[in-house]
Amino acid sequence: MTATELFQSVLASLPEIVVVTGACVLLIVGQLVPKGREHFLVWASVAVVLIAALLTLMLAGEVRPAYTGMFIADRFAVFFKFVFYLATVLTFLLSRKYADIEGIGSSEYYVLLLFALSGMMILASATDLLSIYVGLELMVLCTYVLTGFLRGERRSNEAALKYVILGAASTGIFLYGVSLVYGLTGTTQLDAMAAAVSGDPLDPGLLLAVVFIVAGLVFKVGAVPFHMWVPDVYEGAPTTITAFMSVGPKAAGFAVILRVFLNPLVAASDVWVIVAVIAVVTMALGSFVALVQDNFKRVLAYSSIAHAGFAILGVVAGGQDGIASVMFYLLIYAFMNLGIFGTVIMMRNGDFSGEVIEDYAGFAKSYPGLAFLMLLFLFSLAGIPPTAGFFAKFYVLVALVEQGFVMLAVIAVLLSAVAAYFYIRIVMVIYMREPERTFEPALTPLVRATLAFTAAGTIGIGLFPAWFLGLAQRSVFGG
Repeated sequence: MTATELFQSVLASLPEIVVVTGACVLLIVGQLVPKGREHFLVWASVAVVLIAALLTLMLAGEVRPAYTGMFIADRFAVFFKFVFYLATVLTFLLSRKYADIEGIGSSEYYVLLLFALSGMMILASATDLLSIYVGLELMVLCTYVLTGFLRGERRSNEAALKYVILGAASTGIFLYGVSLVYGLTGTTQLDAMAAAVSGDPLDPGLLLAVVFIVAGLVFKVGAVPFHMWVPDVYEGAPTTITAFMSVGPKAAGFAVILRVFLNPLVAASDVWVIVAVIAVVTMALGSFVALVQDNFKRVLAYSSIAHAGFAILGVVAGGQDGIASVMFYLLIYAFMNLGIFGTVIMMRNGDFSGEVIEDYAGFAKSYPGLAFLMLLFLFSLAGIPPTAGFFAKFYVLVALVEQGFVMLAVIAVLLSAVAAYFYIRIVMVIYMREPERTFEPALTPLVRATLAFTAAGTIGIGLFPAWFLGLAQRSVFGG
């Protein structure tokens, strides 16, 4: 690599370098901040992310390959990085009060979130299976620790342990697939793999390798049959981390899936049957199992599984419209899911957790404004028009129908109707029940601002879906 190539590579990865450097600096500075003044770390962390976002925007004008083909800064990566920035900044803002209540407001908490962000950013730009692995490990190792950050709670420790064990297994499966690909094609770069798999019929060994890689990646998005960790981890982790994991790492997983399977391995047509089955089973399991849950975080966990299945249908549809529909879906999901988790986080005050659905009985009578926000987010998650969630699902269905997958679209609509029930059940508890106890939500200006911002995004995208879908379409692989 020449000096010019090294400079271009550093320039292309400058946002990642800023985030990693900022995390290292905060790790040191955090040890010097007097106890009781940790709030400085929130704003410092937000500043690091905003600087990275500004640099990303400045570098978005052209495609920038880097590190001898292992990394690329293109519009596709930029789109996902802004989804990651959104999830991370809102998590920081929601953590300000929550971290004080739970006693987890140390510098390590914010540093680990920044390192997880850097891993997600690498995943969005990775164009080599090895750089994908580096990004995956950087992201998941941080989320393992963050899941068990409530060290005094048994369920948090249990959730972290389950996450580590299942995550290690999925990583091993992914690496085995990578080793098979390298052994059969002699390369780990995605573009070179595209040429290697262009033959017909596909080599059976390469098909097996693709199946292993699929298995390793669908774990990251919580799809069946690798969903087992999601309910326990979502319930046991700090709620702010649950909110973060439900959006950031999930979007990063889809970024890798789209980059890998809709570019070099599109020739592996036999895999798409497997992916379609995974999508349908994931939606079905998430929708039906959520019906019998009483814990709000577990309901949202199974909701996350169901939404992952729906987004995978966009992967099955393929083409520019299919890719764009998944990207559009994930952007909307970030707003509405962070919004609903924000309402759960604000309920954590004193000895009141707000994690049980019955805790919200009569909430509309005590706090009508907040209840309306919950109604908005729940309706959007259910896909009820005119919220943004409706258009997220609508464009995935359009992509499916245009590619001839009419039966898959019909199944998706039917399962969405099932999923709508458990969202409406919560709305009924909020609006149709009498209050069972008095409580005071932990409403700070930052929480209010976060809820207002996510509500504005949920409504705004619902009012102007075509513009945001066009943004996603222009971002497809730098197109």
